[in-house]
Amino acid sequence: MVSSLIAGVSSVTDRAESSSWPWPDGSATGIGSMPGGDPAEACRVVFGELPDLPHLPELPGRGPGADMTGRTASLLIDMPVQATAHGWKLVDRPGRDLARAAGYLSADLDTLEEFADGYTGPVKIQVSGPVTLAATLELSRRSEPALADPSAVADLAESLAEGLAAHAADVRKRVPGCTLLVQLDEPALPAALAGRVPTASGLNTVAAIDRTVASQRLEAVIRAGAAFTVVHCCAGPAPFPEIKAAGGHAVSFDVGLLSNQDIDVVAEVAEDGMALFAGALATANARQLASGPPLAPRHTARSVVTLWRRTALPPERMAGQVVITPACGLAGLSRAAARAALEHCREAARIAPEMIADRAE
Repeated sequence: MVSSLIAGVSSVTDRAESSSWPWPDGSATGIGSMPGGDPAEACRVVFGELPDLPHLPELPGRGPGADMTGRTASLLIDMPVQATAHGWKLVDRPGRDLARAAGYLSADLDTLEEFADGYTGPVKIQVSGPVTLAATLELSRRSEPALADPSAVADLAESLAEGLAAHAADVRKRVPGCTLLVQLDEPALPAALAGRVPTASGLNTVAAIDRTVASQRLEAVIRAGAAFTVVHCCAGPAPFPEIKAAGGHAVSFDVGLLSNQDIDVVAEVAEDGMALFAGALATANARQLASGPPLAPRHTARSVVTLWRRTALPPERMAGQVVITPACGLAGLSRAAARAALEHCREAARIAPEMIADRAE
């Protein structure tokens, strides 16, 4: 089943030999989520359109347990959860909601193992980061985000770190030839740092988490994965300094949300050696790819080249240090649009190194 896919990605390891990064130069990848509910179809699309850096697809359209919070909560050690009308809540003992979430993840990993049979390149998996998890899980004894309780945040980070270590080991066992990348999704991190996470009533907000503490919680989980770690934040302003302080190896962000001040910080973290997962294909543009006016990959590549030039870093570093992605997950798109979005990013990533080498561009 997967022989044709593996043949199509056989160039990955050859190209990777010349790169200091886990992926070959001129790579693209997805954020994680895909439309539909068929893991095999999602893997087929991901491995077909992203041969240099495929990822484990997430299919939140299947319902509770396949969403980001429920999926990650199924990894927690000794901290069971259950679904509520508003999301997920910490509880005293595991139940069928947690079993369903674990079942979805297990089925997805079975599918990944099948499709990646014989594959020897980089593979990315995604889980919620500790701060976002604390912002989206309610406390067991009261209907407030766990983020409101510093002790609960610490416990969640410790539990997630232990669970992620086991999860990463399982993926490495299933795909023994892969180079594992871990993506920590932290869309709520800017709101948590700014004190903008709402309470359950919606009438108040949770007090801002200390920036040093946030980095420490993130660092604990990064260390546990023992892998090249990307921290993804599609909200603004992306907390580049906190991610760097936590030891993230790469930061994933929405290019369209960057301010002039953000670009200065991007330049700083890139100069210090962090990779950039540049979310250069806006969701609105991705939605139109299958049916609307055509959007040339060159347009997306140009936005990444422009960003890199504004950092004033050496042009030759861009091809390896930057990975092109959609700005956010693709679960809200049609299947055709999601496939087209990944194909678009792959082509943009191929073109971008040629463009930055062309001074007339």
